[in-house]
Amino acid sequence: MKPQLYLVVLCAITLFIIYRMPNSQYQEAELEARLHPFDTIKDADPVNKIGYLPHGIMQSNSDMELKPLWVTKGPNLEETVQCHQNLLAISVGIKQKKTVDSIIRKFLPDNFTAILFHYDGDVNGWHNLPWSKRVVHIAALNQTKWWFAKRFLHPDVVSIYDYIFLWDEDLGVDNFHPARYIEIVKSEGLEISQPALDPYLSEIHHRITVRRKKGKVHRRVYDNRAGGDCSSTSDKPPCAGWVEGMAPVFSRSAWRCAWNLIQNDLIHGWGIDMKLGYCAQGDRTKKVGVVDDEYIVHQGIQTLGGPSTEMNEKGIRQPVVRSKRMLRKGVIQNRGRPRTSDARIEVRRQARVELQNFQERWNRAVREDESWIDPFHPNPTTRAQNDANEFGPVLSLD
Repeated sequence: MKPQLYLVVLCAITLFIIYRMPNSQYQEAELEARLHPFDTIKDADPVNKIGYLPHGIMQSNSDMELKPLWVTKGPNLEETVQCHQNLLAISVGIKQKKTVDSIIRKFLPDNFTAILFHYDGDVNGWHNLPWSKRVVHIAALNQTKWWFAKRFLHPDVVSIYDYIFLWDEDLGVDNFHPARYIEIVKSEGLEISQPALDPYLSEIHHRITVRRKKGKVHRRVYDNRAGGDCSSTSDKPPCAGWVEGMAPVFSRSAWRCAWNLIQNDLIHGWGIDMKLGYCAQGDRTKKVGVVDDEYIVHQGIQTLGGPSTEMNEKGIRQPVVRSKRMLRKGVIQNRGRPRTSDARIEVRRQARVELQNFQERWNRAVREDESWIDPFHPNPTTRAQNDANEFGPVLSLD
């Protein structure tokens, strides 16, 4: 073969190889994309595009309504699928079965969905109650209601409900009516609220929670006793804009904020009550309040960490009885507290540690978020001191 022809053939082969290499790589890339589509997806619109799902199929919200396996309809039969307007969630143990039964019987007829968070793991013990099949049961050993709420009451899941009641199990409801309570909350424009406490039968930790006989709602408390710090100029928790942790009630918007305030790992919830006013969708001195017309009894039964309640000779818990004279003098602590169990001491110790951690996280977040302006303490020089003064323990652990 002549040298010139040899060079022409070699050049042609070289050009062919050069042409085929990128074409082959392109075909391999196409094949790889078909075989592994999720590895090559481009997230051009992360807000409105999830994977390869068509936009119209996505359901971002859910609810806690039980869905039957079939729907019964007929001229004389109501549709079995229901949609309730409000949600009640309670952390419960089998020992408080009677009290919880009274609560559920009050709420279910007033268009409520109910969830029981079983911190003792005993679900079967509730099956003999007539309403048991109508409520949602979730069990996890030795967990607080804040742990349950963070994991099972995501705002998108409970977004259909107007109000979320996140209650303890030791609440007497003889003088409480859920529908009337909601009417008052709506008329008063309360985003975060709680029922007032019966002053003679309840365990009381803060004077603002005590029921007043005059008026439907109160939003602040005045404490002019020696050592009292709730004066006419006080506008911060727990003197104003504050509810306690045992029976809070949230509007839909307030709960979306409060759920984000709950820490994933700090499960006792101490310190959260002092910051709930930031979730009030406005002025906490107006949007947060205690409802006097519908009141409850806080029995003060401590469950997590073992029993530490006072019993009489028949094994019945003694109520906390206070005279009018005691209330006028501001006597709010319990008489004759029993000896606390070692487990209970450890529970409270851990709760205090979590309170300090929560306070440190709040202060750090305030420092690092340079764009954030505190609506209640806009002066940065006094903000840190106000934060330190506002923090106090949530005394209801369960």
